[in-house]
Amino acid sequence: MYYVIFSEDVQDSGALRAGARPDHLARLQQLKEEGRLLAAGPCPAIDANDPGPAGFTGSLVIAEFPSLEDAQEWADADPYVAAGVYASVIVKPYKLVLP
Repeated sequence: MYYVIFSEDVQDSGALRAGARPDHLARLQQLKEEGRLLAAGPCPAIDANDPGPAGFTGSLVIAEFPSLEDAQEWADADPYVAAGVYASVIVKPYKLVLP
């Protein structure tokens, strides 16, 4: 089943994100290589693909896991969590309807 992982950043998370980004992306790449990643990306703080110094306010990951517990465990082990990027992380089951 798919699960959505929605994370909200702490204020001024840019430097924290930059430090943990390579490890964060490596985990997403692994999900992609396993064919389990549906979508992933950050939420810009402004209405622009490249928010520049405004930075990002959070992230979204939609990926396949065996269970909610497995999805939560994966989310809890995110390098952004360890680096203090996220103020909160929500994990919920997700039903893909379209496309």
